[in-house]
Amino acid sequence: MADPGMSVTPYWELTFDADGDVDGAERDRLLAQVADHGVRDLIVFSHGWNSDRSGATALYRRFFAPLPKLAPRARLGYVGVLWPSMRFSDEPIPDFPASLAAQAGPRPALDEETRRALLATFPGQAAVLDRLARLLDERPAGSAGLAEFGRLVRLLPDEDGRQAVADTDEDGEPVLFGGDPVAACDQLAGALAALGPPGAPFALPNPWDGAKELLRQAAYYRMKRRAGTVGERGLGPLLGRLAGAAPGVRVHLVGHSFGGRLVAFALRALPADVRVVASVTLLQGAFSHYAFAARLPHAPDRSGALRDLQRRVDGPVVCCHSRYDAALGTFYPLAARLAGDDRACAGGEIAAVLGPRWGALGHDGVQAVPGTARLDLAAALGGRLPASGCVNVDAAAVVRRGGAPAGAHCDIVHPELARLVLAAGRIT
Repeated sequence: MADPGMSVTPYWELTFDADGDVDGAERDRLLAQVADHGVRDLIVFSHGWNSDRSGATALYRRFFAPLPKLAPRARLGYVGVLWPSMRFSDEPIPDFPASLAAQAGPRPALDEETRRALLATFPGQAAVLDRLARLLDERPAGSAGLAEFGRLVRLLPDEDGRQAVADTDEDGEPVLFGGDPVAACDQLAGALAALGPPGAPFALPNPWDGAKELLRQAAYYRMKRRAGTVGERGLGPLLGRLAGAAPGVRVHLVGHSFGGRLVAFALRALPADVRVVASVTLLQGAFSHYAFAARLPHAPDRSGALRDLQRRVDGPVVCCHSRYDAALGTFYPLAARLAGDDRACAGGEIAAVLGPRWGALGHDGVQAVPGTARLDLAAALGGRLPASGCVNVDAAAVVRRGGAPAGAHCDIVHPELARLVLAAGRIT
């Protein structure tokens, strides 16, 4: 087992690379030990896109901490999934130490921590990233600098050789950033300005604020693609092996942000005869709200990438969503719709302006799946959680704090959400 400083035991870690290959020693340790520890319910948690290893383990330590007291008779085991994500250090994380969140005081547009993370995310692109950083610091007047910035962002390649901003999985979603980069920066800047604190003095949106958001979205799409790869090529097959190594163990998948995408895509790789996954809990899932749909409302001949895979779960797929999540309520739909969009969306809730096609699970829950239950958090914890199928849980009662640009996207460490994981897994 790993990390003796973890708040719970037995605890294991599983480290995956960008291709979904797992650390062999960690895998073998889990497969060999989980049955020996008498584990009946194994909670497997994946962090999101804005987490490095220290941030991920801090998240697991805090989220897992109340579970032993909430279910004192359960035979619980815990797994923390670690995958190569990146963190923009300017994004505040509620209740986390300053070393894990935004630092106060003046700083360059891309601080050293963020630049190192970008270099690891886009290897071989040091010259491009240096120029992007200089442009963000200098903010030249006129449109030429913004146009150059947009062209440079397009040079950041994806892991399979395509552009980093190319869409990957949700059917019907367009290629990002294919249009005018100056217009994209203007729209993103307008959205940022609309998220300012109440009562702040009016100021015209600065398109260079939008340019930084454009770069953030490029990293976002790289992480989105990678999360699906790690889930399908890495975690899913490993769960199949776990079912053989420890028969009777019930696995409960939990994922935050792109970690929700990772654990959901693991369902695609489960062997047909394996029923090891007993529940899935998506905390502010950062992928399409049509992912589980058999038919897309705007394209009935197409389906979501996870069509009907909730049926592979021996329990519910619980999707937590919150209207206070600005990352998913504002920037997810705007970034998804930027390419070829001729409408300005600066102010108000972007999801409402653009319509439902571009929505994220963590903003309004699973869509276009007949029979999906809708509950608020109190009802879900009060004994009315369905035993199967998709379940949307409005978690805005607790997921509500956080500053721009992400809003409450990372505000997930609450005992109520830990209780929800237990309720979804029918762990008493």
